[in-house]
Amino acid sequence: MRKFLIDTDTASDDAVAMCMALRHPDIEVVGFTVVAGNVPLEQAVQNALYTVELCGADTPVYAGAHAPILRDLGTAQDVHGEDGFGDIGLDLRGREPANGWAPEVIVDTIRANPGQVTLVALGPLTNLAAALLWAPDIATLVERVVIMGGTGEHGPGNISPTAEFNFWVDPEAVRVVLRSGMPLELVGWDISIASAVVTEERRSQIRALDSAIAHFSLDIQATLASYAWEETRLAGPDFPDPIAMAHAIDPSPATSEQLGVDIAIGPEPMRGTMIVDHYGFAQMPKNATVVTHYPEDRFFELLFQLLAS
Repeated sequence: MRKFLIDTDTASDDAVAMCMALRHPDIEVVGFTVVAGNVPLEQAVQNALYTVELCGADTPVYAGAHAPILRDLGTAQDVHGEDGFGDIGLDLRGREPANGWAPEVIVDTIRANPGQVTLVALGPLTNLAAALLWAPDIATLVERVVIMGGTGEHGPGNISPTAEFNFWVDPEAVRVVLRSGMPLELVGWDISIASAVVTEERRSQIRALDSAIAHFSLDIQATLASYAWEETRLAGPDFPDPIAMAHAIDPSPATSEQLGVDIAIGPEPMRGTMIVDHYGFAQMPKNATVVTHYPEDRFFELLFQLLAS
């Protein structure tokens, strides 16, 4: 069993990614650490606990950072709904997280399982940066770090002309992570809009799976679907966190390149922009594997398989 530790700011696409990992027969999710991002921390924790419960799992959920390192929190509730799950009336209250602070859990889990943990970061990188600032040795002890963030190849941004939301929320945390020496694999929003858009045809295929998790995975996209049609002008909601999870589960179909990557700290409008030294002009250290393509058919094949039961 591969050990996954998943850091999430649990909103509608995060939950689908969580379900994928929890349902995979070869993956042991050792914990979920939660960070403020798409929604405030308390809501993200409740959403994570609800998702774990729906999947029939007992995976612990730990609360972490309630704000970025140096900035006020900016959420994406206009994209995912006030509750992050499309405001469809789910009971997202009253559940209790496990004892422990998320950055500390990240450190303890990686140290206890050297070379065995795949860390999947689906939200802002505040928890991971805090863990690294406290315990930089974990950079060489983790097996893989798969991050949904930035736009590595095709652009554009989804919160500004050039910035993706997770990197925009806490760019200082991104810089800590990029300069940590961790084995980073970056799956940007550009990969999602190229290969993970849930068109009406894809929506019908997911509905036809007729499982509780499949219906949940679509129902909670209500606000995101409207946002996609009206704002990003996609043919449906896209699934950035699930396609990042697909890469974490099976990187073999991906096209990727080892490149030098940095982050623009600010001010606007460049805040959170991912800087990629594609041609080596800046002679930046090659510190990350940047995914430039993940096949749409392979992604949806895996998604359907894991949501089917």
